[in-house]
Amino acid sequence: MSDRTEPQGELAIRTLPMPSDLNAAGDVFGGYVMAQMDIAGSLMAYEIAGGRVATVAVDGMAFVAPVKVGDILCVYNCLRRRGRTSVTIGVEAWVRRRVIGEWTKVTHADFTYVHLDGTGRPAPLPEASS
Repeated sequence: MSDRTEPQGELAIRTLPMPSDLNAAGDVFGGYVMAQMDIAGSLMAYEIAGGRVATVAVDGMAFVAPVKVGDILCVYNCLRRRGRTSVTIGVEAWVRRRVIGEWTKVTHADFTYVHLDGTGRPAPLPEASS
């Protein structure tokens, strides 16, 4: 984990986990956090592709801090790689403890999305705008 004390990238999602999102230990399920990260990354991928995308890989995810009820979960994106039919988005999840508290990094990963055509097959990405 880096020594950064603030997130990097573009804010994509900010949400407040609820008691229904907790596991038996009282922490927010990792799957809930991962789902929010996938949604956030797919928003950026969709904008780049100009249409439908599907998640094809998640690399390097490691949880380094729990999420608790009352924490504000914030998910940030940055473009890592643009291929012919796919994009890789760096996604970071951070929490703001108890609304006004310190920033804490929860996890990060690289999510890869493929652009799909109307039949569900990989399709070339549109030309990048400058």
